[in-house]
Amino acid sequence: MSKKHASVWTSIPFWRRSAAWVTGVATVLLIWLTFDTMSQIRMGTDEELAKGITRRIPAASVINYHIDYKFDEKRGHEVPVIGKKEPFFGKEWSNEEAAALLHKGKLTVQAKNCMDCHTLLGNGSYYAPDLTKAWLDPKWNDGTMTGITGKETKEEAMAAFLQHPDQYPTHARMMPNLGITKDEAVALVAFLKHMSAIDTNGFPRNFSQSAKRIEGGTHAF
Repeated sequence: MSKKHASVWTSIPFWRRSAAWVTGVATVLLIWLTFDTMSQIRMGTDEELAKGITRRIPAASVINYHIDYKFDEKRGHEVPVIGKKEPFFGKEWSNEEAAALLHKGKLTVQAKNCMDCHTLLGNGSYYAPDLTKAWLDPKWNDGTMTGITGKETKEEAMAAFLQHPDQYPTHARMMPNLGITKDEAVALVAFLKHMSAIDTNGFPRNFSQSAKRIEGGTHAF
């Protein structure tokens, strides 16, 4: 009597070998992705900025440079563009000073629970506007921020707003006065400017195009 050949799909050795191969390939892939991600999220250096080398996350000293947001035809979305140097609150900050300022800004964001209402880099809430590209909001440059745009620079206008948001209503959902000090406001603006220079693969999508369609800008605050 001839033996019946079992189907490969019911073969236990086949599935064991398949599981071993899948696990091995997945492990190698995860290791490669880990190293690739680490290289992508590494913060750049001050020297790279000076040479015009663009990294996904630029050095803290990018706050000393003009930042724009332009559509990249090849990538199909908007990307940050680092331009020439410009003073930030009237001075040029060393990379160490800028890093300390960003750290204070980040701690202030956490202390004031900004993400209870706002979204930063995809994290947070959607009660208030996304702040990922708030520094680039044309509202700070189009003269509509009455009482704030009279300040000498954009950063001064933003800092004034953060300290007294109740005096400058800009959105249907008004930001409450959180008791932000002048030093905290400066650090927050630095944090927002650096965040706007991060290449987020076009997030939030169509930011500047949307700004053109909405009268008065995107109302980031």
